[in-house]
Amino acid sequence: MKSDKSSEKAPRESRRRFTKAALAALAAAPAGLAAAQTPTPSPPESKAPPNPQPTPAPQAQAQQPETTPVGEAYAEVARARFGKQLSPEELARVKRDLEGNVRAADRLRAHKLQNSDEPDFVFGA
Repeated sequence: MKSDKSSEKAPRESRRRFTKAALAALAAAPAGLAAAQTPTPSPPESKAPPNPQPTPAPQAQAQQPETTPVGEAYAEVARARFGKQLSPEELARVKRDLEGNVRAADRLRAHKLQNSDEPDFVFGA
């Protein structure tokens, strides 16, 4: 029976010792704790991206080909998978959207980034 009581006291003494140590550490370093809890000011966010890209003129968009091979392939996959559920008008709209996505991806891929370029956002946890 004594072994049961001694095993019950061991965790209590351990918790007490831990609590005393934690309180002593907090009392010893109030300035350090306050400095750790104050948030650091984030740098002001820029109003515009560092290298804004000009919007293409409507004439430049008209000169681009209507379809691309990649866009055609994506449209064919969409037709094969979902053709039964889509009307011809909906299928044409999906094809147009896919073509727009392919052209946007090509424009993004054309803009080369340097290793020193930073993201346009600040992440804070």
